[in-house]
Amino acid sequence: MNYIVFDLEWNQSPQGKKTRNDRLTFEIIEIGAVKLNEEKEIIDSFHRLIKPQVYKWIHDSIHEVIHVNYKDLTGGMLFPQAVREFLQWCGEDWCFCTWGNQDVLELQKNMKFYKILDCLPGPVTYYDVQKLYSIRYDDGKNRIALESAVDALKIKKKYDFHRALSDALYTAEVLRCVENIQDHPSLDVYQNPKKKKEEIYLSLPDYDKYVSREFEVREKIMKDREVTSTRCPICHKPARRKIYWFMNNPRVYYSVSRCEKHGLIQGKIRICKTEDEKYFAVKTLRFIDEKEAEELRERRELLRSRKQLKRKVRKEI
Repeated sequence: MNYIVFDLEWNQSPQGKKTRNDRLTFEIIEIGAVKLNEEKEIIDSFHRLIKPQVYKWIHDSIHEVIHVNYKDLTGGMLFPQAVREFLQWCGEDWCFCTWGNQDVLELQKNMKFYKILDCLPGPVTYYDVQKLYSIRYDDGKNRIALESAVDALKIKKKYDFHRALSDALYTAEVLRCVENIQDHPSLDVYQNPKKKKEEIYLSLPDYDKYVSREFEVREKIMKDREVTSTRCPICHKPARRKIYWFMNNPRVYYSVSRCEKHGLIQGKIRICKTEDEKYFAVKTLRFIDEKEAEELRERRELLRSRKQLKRKVRKEI
């Protein structure tokens, strides 16, 4: 299998929201990528400039960062041709790698805008090198800029940053410093499961992840038994609930359960809304310690107290 490390540069509406195309907030103007073999050796590269069709003027902040103007892009190719050439260049057996999680998402959004999303079936599994770097060299939660990682690893700076191919090359160099990347894949759910038979179950070393089918009504999600079930990420047996699901905010729910053999498990459900006004859930189950469980208990009690206070104020009014 080859690793396709890619980076995108994109433009947005120069006049802000009033002239923004809501179907394409960010228009890709450059694709850069390098191909690594299983030994993480660079064996090929890819680069295309793309002629904008939606935003015909480069946003000032974009121009300041990447130093590209519209004249530079007039000789570029149209996005559908560029992305088809990119996917053909990727080959047959490959996996995407990016710095952060936005490039995979924006690639699909641009493909959907041009009605060629079927060329890249989803949900898309990839490796987030920014996350992998944090797991290897930091606390696993902190996210730093690509240039900061390059500096920390003392990687020689041969190219300017904030251009697609150069950032892909730097990301590849960081990737080469990370071990056991197969244990920490990421999943982009822009192309979410539509039916029950398409639901996703992932069992990883650090956690389990489940992505539900679509629901027409948001309220039905937390009434679904599969969505709210809690199984141990190791033995996969039902765990006994210690703290029932509570709403941290309108999009996120938490719970705490216990597997008698393997310990405490935090459940997290994130409610996602599709562009078609439907809903689905992403559930993550991971092990936590007693301190983390107590923090969740305190958070639940604080939220309960706030709700009770609001009810009391309403009654008094």
